[in-house]
Amino acid sequence: MTDPLIAAATSARERAFAPFSKFRVGAALETPDGAIVPGCNVESASYGLTMCAERVAIFRGVADGFQRFTRVAVVTDTATPTPPCGACRQLLWEFAPEAEVLLANLKGDVLKWTVRDLIPGAFDANQLGEPGA
Repeated sequence: MTDPLIAAATSARERAFAPFSKFRVGAALETPDGAIVPGCNVESASYGLTMCAERVAIFRGVADGFQRFTRVAVVTDTATPTPPCGACRQLLWEFAPEAEVLLANLKGDVLKWTVRDLIPGAFDANQLGEPGA
C-alpha cells in the first residue's frame, strides 16, 4: 500500500510545469495534525526564477497557516529517488528539522532520510542570535 504522503507527491508531480527540463517533481509535506500540503516544480524561461516542488509546498503550507512539518515526500521519474537540492534542504531545515524525508520514484523505490541527515551543520536562526527560533 502506498503511503498517502507519497501518493500526494505523485499526484502533485502530474501538475508540474516543466516545459524546458521535462524534469517533473512532486512534493508533499505533512503537518503535525496530519494535513497534507502538496507542491510541484514550476519552471520559467528565465531559469533562475524556477521554483522547486519542495519550496512550493513549503510556501503553500506557510500561506495556509502552517509553520512546522513532520514528514516530507519527494517523487521523481528517475532510476533512483532524487534528494532535494541545497536551497530546498535549507528551507526544510527551517520548517521541518526533525522531519522524516521519503524519496520515491515512479517504480516504487523509496529511500528514507531525515532532514537532519540531509543537511548536517545547518545554518539557522541560532547563527543570527535567535536561539530557539
